[in-house]
Amino acid sequence: MPIAPFPMLTIATLNINNYENHWLERRELLIAEILNLQPDLLALQEVRISAGQAGWICSQLNARLGQQQYHLVQQRRSRWWRSGRDGVALISRLPMLAHDTISLGYDGCVALRANIELPTGYMVDVVSTHLHRPWRQPEVREEQMMKIVGWLNDRGGASHQIIAGSLNEIPSGMAIAYAKQQYLSAYAAVHGREPMATWPTAMIRSENDWAGCLDYIFVNHAFKVINTRLICTTPHPENDTLYPSDHVGLLTQLQLRPSA
Repeated sequence: MPIAPFPMLTIATLNINNYENHWLERRELLIAEILNLQPDLLALQEVRISAGQAGWICSQLNARLGQQQYHLVQQRRSRWWRSGRDGVALISRLPMLAHDTISLGYDGCVALRANIELPTGYMVDVVSTHLHRPWRQPEVREEQMMKIVGWLNDRGGASHQIIAGSLNEIPSGMAIAYAKQQYLSAYAAVHGREPMATWPTAMIRSENDWAGCLDYIFVNHAFKVINTRLICTTPHPENDTLYPSDHVGLLTQLQLRPSA
């Protein structure tokens, strides 16, 4: 039985751009940022499983904090030999009682869910996902989001839910509209709109110099959003084109509602 009425937690999400674009240099920027933030939960996308990227992040957090605080679960794309070797991950300093995955089809996209126990006894389902990339197929991303939402709300799911990830969809897109039927966008709940852009940073140049919001944290109405901001927005002090990733991330602070 919960022992406190209003538990809090923080979650960050970031697409780390696989092993591309000077990973060995930019990973130091990334770990410094995460150490400064020390979120309860960290959702990662475009993680190169075979290169041990998420494992390195988790082990470095624990080593530099001097204690075994964080734990990792990760999942490679389905049919990875055809669709790429990257995947998604969740790193948590809270107990992960169980985790599972669902295939979203289309390029081997997957969603990874961990069931998290708060110190007060409340249970939270947290999802890290990376949706279909081709811009001209918004109906595919909507189908993938529908599958995630149905999965989370199937019998036996936790009543407190978070979806975090690189959704490859602009705020007016079909997948985002569908998610907002049941969930709050953590950034929009605080700022009244989505970020102007989460991709790209100055680390790369996009086609036609396009920039836009592709990354989100959604929470269900069991949460009150206290604050949300962009993270990983600062380049290397001696190289203004070297960032932690080609995406910027999001960090949100949440509180369970009194009735949850």
